[in-house]
Parts: sequence; C-alpha cells; structure tokens
Amino acid sequence: MVTIPELKEQYEGLDRQLPTKGEEAIEAESLLTFEYEYPERDTEVVIDTDEFTAVCPWTGLPDTGELIISYVPSNSCIELKSLKFYLLSYRDVGIVQEHAANRILNDLVKCCQPRRMKITLDYKIRGGLHTKVAVEHGT
Repeated sequence: MVTIPELKEQYEGLDRQLPTKGEEAIEAESLLTFEYEYPERDTEVVIDTDEFTAVCPWTGLPDTGELIISYVPSNSCIELKSLKFYLLSYRDVGIVQEHAANRILNDLVKCCQPRRMKITLDYKIRGGLHTKVAVEHGT
C-alpha cells in the first residue's frame, strides 16, 4: 500500500508544463483544393470531426473537441485527406482555444477562398468549464 506522502513524492514535479510545439508546427501548406464545378450555386458544405486535438499552451494538457467547418465554395473545395493531415498537425501545438478557431478559419479561407465560411470548435469540458468558439468569414 502506498501512503499519501509517497504518492506526493512520486508525483512531485508533474505540475510543470509538458512539452508543446509552437504554431509554426501547423501545416497549412498541406491543404489542397480541387475545382468546384458549380460556383453559381449556393451549396453549403459541412465537414465535422469529434477528434480535434490541440494542447493548452501553459500546461501541455490536451484540449479536445468537435470541429465543424461550414462553407459555401466559390471556385474551389477543400480536399478532405489534406484537411485531415492539416488538423492532425495541431495535435501537439500549444494554442488557446479562441486562437485555434481563428487560425483554422484564416488558413482555410486562404486555401479555398470561399464565399462564406464558419468554424465552430466545441471543446469537451475540462476543469468544469465548457468552451465553444465560433468565427465567420463573409456574410
């Protein structure tokens, strides 16, 4: 049986920050597009995943949640496999939740230049707090 003082000794130092990567590790250059053949239509494309992961920049602990990308393409659409690789590049990046949503929006708008786009990041509860961040481009 382990005593409380022994447990404290074993866990001593674990309150320090875990190693994280900077935003330069986000691989926006991996994003690809393909030509959209119906730019005159108001077609809404919705892509979602419940496996988005980044980390807290101060503790290195994981922030996970659902990411919803909703957009109306102009002349190009986001290629899905490249989007998967792009999102995976966030896995060890220390970034606050509000910045992650805005960074994703900026990168995707630059990539495919949609007529409209909305990014929603709905994070899982951590420490008793629930955060949902939504950002938009266009009208």
